[in-house]
Amino acid sequence: MPVTTSPADLYRHSLSLLLDKDIRAWVGLWAEHGVMEFPFAPPGWPERLEGREAVAAYMRDYPDHIDLHDFPDLKIHETADPATVVAEMRGVGRMVTTGSPFDMTYIAVVTAQDGRFTSYRDYWNPLAVRAPGMDFTGSGAR
Repeated sequence: MPVTTSPADLYRHSLSLLLDKDIRAWVGLWAEHGVMEFPFAPPGWPERLEGREAVAAYMRDYPDHIDLHDFPDLKIHETADPATVVAEMRGVGRMVTTGSPFDMTYIAVVTAQDGRFTSYRDYWNPLAVRAPGMDFTGSGAR
């Protein structure tokens, strides 16, 4: 993305890449030393990923676990810091291993500089995806 891309536009683009299951391109939106945090991570799940490579390892198998179909109800709020946005949304689709519906509400606090994510705090409910076969402690994603 161009360095002039707004954090809101970068975030919208990142969602389209997730829907396209283009994890490599999604990871490419990250700054080399970007940090992803999961404040509500349950014990044994990652709470903090430091650096693009750690984010890449975490997201590598995402499409093997969750088949995303849409992000309805997206609202992006600008903040007093022009580099930071707050996104509210739902992610809907299905769990690949079970075929059961996936419907998760998220709030993300995202900071970007020079067209890359530098900080991404993902507030999600880990209890909503606790199911047999769901283990994202080392790779993959929620």
